Amino acid sequence: MKLVYFAWVKERIGVAEEQVELPAGIITVFDLLHWLKGRGANYEAALQAPEIIRVALDKEHADHSDPIAGASEIAIFPPMTGG
Repeated sequence: MKLVYFAWVKERIGVAEEQVELPAGIITVFDLLHWLKGRGANYEAALQAPEIIRVALDKEHADHSDPIAGASEIAIFPPMTGG
């Protein structure tokens, strides 16, 4: 699965995107964020407050309870403000 990171999430993780093989049991956006958080200090720093992180599945905004099955790209980014 392709993960794409934006803004300070990208800066803290240290890569713009990566391909990952998800372990069994990663069903929802929530599951994914908590699994990523456990991948190392850089992920922990980026996802220290996963509840504020926004996610898009194949370019469509998703809730943390949404399943990720079938998505080919998951974008992960901080909260946005508009102007």
